[in-house]
Amino acid sequence: MSIQSSMSFGVIGSGSWATALVKILTDNGQRVNWWVRNAAHKDYIYKRKHNPQYLTSAHLNVSLLNISCDINDVVAASNTLVLAVPSAFIQDALKGVDKAEFSSKRIVSAIKGIVPGPDILLNDYLQQEFNIPLENYFALLGPCHAEEVASEKLSYLTFSGIDLHATEEISQLFKSDYINTVTNNDILGVQYAAVLKNIYALGAGIAHGLEYGDNFLSVYIANTADEMAVFLRKVGIQHMVVGEHDEEPNTHRKTPNYAASVYLGDLLVTCYSPYSRNRTFGNMIGKGYTVQSAQLEMNMIAEGYYASKCLNHINQTVGAEVPIADTVYKILWERLSPAQGFAKIEEGLI
Repeated sequence: MSIQSSMSFGVIGSGSWATALVKILTDNGQRVNWWVRNAAHKDYIYKRKHNPQYLTSAHLNVSLLNISCDINDVVAASNTLVLAVPSAFIQDALKGVDKAEFSSKRIVSAIKGIVPGPDILLNDYLQQEFNIPLENYFALLGPCHAEEVASEKLSYLTFSGIDLHATEEISQLFKSDYINTVTNNDILGVQYAAVLKNIYALGAGIAHGLEYGDNFLSVYIANTADEMAVFLRKVGIQHMVVGEHDEEPNTHRKTPNYAASVYLGDLLVTCYSPYSRNRTFGNMIGKGYTVQSAQLEMNMIAEGYYASKCLNHINQTVGAEVPIADTVYKILWERLSPAQGFAKIEEGLI
């Protein structure tokens, strides 16, 4: 599939998800400017046609790639930037960017987290630091594990933005034989849902490490889905009642609700899948690893670890009843024992 487009894409990041997005775009015939930190990795990708460290099975069409270790070169050459670095490191990644150049771009966020420190969503951080209006900001979310993209197993991506025409235009450039795309305008809700599902997936991993079974896990996940809805409604997200749909004006498809792929679907796959780094991290914690030892053993970032602290801080203002997320936070950051934490969770499940 190849669609002619006036967009020139720049991808910021070289981890597994960034690599998967580069594969999707180049498979669709889109030229991509790609920022990677490591010059040796840049040379390796050009020579071997795959990332040497992440998603090594994904073949890349290097004839459509312009790889650079200078982020300003990538920003200058692109009018649409895809941000795909862990939220904990986004400030560091962007600190050398020419702010005047950056502010004129469309931004597609493939980041599932909160910017730590200010503890705000990425769209708020970009508006404050780079004057990016919300109209130029789009969220790209799952459920979509990078490993299944590499093997070209059918996956769904949700693109969210307040400009529905622009959102649909961007989404079509990612659509292929193995990628279906969905659009909505719940730009804040989808981001908070992505943050919460990572926290809950950490909890699912902890439960597995504690040797809870599938029966318990199904009840746990059902309750986290309800808790997610509680937070989203409390933060101001509306018109998301399960079983109720309107019709999207551009696509004439049903509008999503809390049972849609980007909410419940992403929660399910992140809690259940062996590819889930958050579930894997949580499993280590449940088995007795310290946070530090689990971090050392994993080669990838578990977004939910940082997100749990950020969300705890945010919720001091929001005031939503999220006892499961609170308990996961206490296990990770306040040294509550996993067994004691889940004994408390058990009492509140319905």
